[in-house]
Amino acid sequence: MNATVEQLAPVEQQATSGWVVAALYQFKEVQDPADLQQRLLDLVKTINLCGTLIIAGEGINGTVAGDRQAIDVIHQFLLNEGFNSMEYKESHSDEKPFRKMKIKLKNEIVTLGVEVKPRDLVGHYLDPKQWNELIARDDVILIDTRNDYEYKAGTFKGAIDPKTETFREFPEYVKKELEQHKDKKIAMFCTGGIRCEKSTSLLLQEGFNEVYHLKGGILKYLEETPADESMWEGECFVFDGRTAVTHGMEEGENIKCHACGWPLVPEEAELPSYEHGVSCKYCIDKTSEKQKEGFRMRQSQITAAKRKRL
Repeated sequence: MNATVEQLAPVEQQATSGWVVAALYQFKEVQDPADLQQRLLDLVKTINLCGTLIIAGEGINGTVAGDRQAIDVIHQFLLNEGFNSMEYKESHSDEKPFRKMKIKLKNEIVTLGVEVKPRDLVGHYLDPKQWNELIARDDVILIDTRNDYEYKAGTFKGAIDPKTETFREFPEYVKKELEQHKDKKIAMFCTGGIRCEKSTSLLLQEGFNEVYHLKGGILKYLEETPADESMWEGECFVFDGRTAVTHGMEEGENIKCHACGWPLVPEEAELPSYEHGVSCKYCIDKTSEKQKEGFRMRQSQITAAKRKRL
């Protein structure tokens, strides 16, 4: 299977107000990923959908957005394909959250780079109430398995930042920083739960004794947990046009620097270092003037294209 195969399906402008956003994944053996990709491509040509789906021999993962009918159609299609134990969550966006519809074939539906067996070896699932009780304990090591820029937008109180730029770096973090804590209670979390399926499997495979993770991830927690009972601080970074969400799955105040991808609080967007689509305080010193000119040109093209659509 080609690890980088990607095909695109056309997306029409949303006809109704608002978009339904569905985040989903399931680890399930897929006998012929390329065939599933093609049938999904055939389907999405007939409905108004945008976003990304990743297909691999180990399952499916992705986030898609569309009108109510389109989301119901894609959801039912996947149920009919045997993905009937999906971790599935819906939210809403006023603006179109993705530019295109992409359906990709990869070796993993989330790239850890180490072979694990998340269908057979997985940590203890905790619902939001159980999670609050666990992470309030002093004898628990709480780890945010997401990337550094996601941690920056928000995290659980007391969570450790592994300072990883990609999930592929997580096994090295475990080897260097956690190896001596195999007898401790380890609690881990991520956006929707999929990275923790693999990270808990990895730790159990490496001989850790007590490994826990938040079922449904941060998104489920924010959906179900009232703000006054929450141990979450800040906003949850999401990989779409909303940048971040908060309790009740409401869109947050963070905006994204489209030059480097880091989330910015409103005050950071007021700094002289911020130029829309060009730079922010986190990347202004990391690019040359020639690169910045290229970013400005790209941003002017994006702005012109948006005006044409209007």
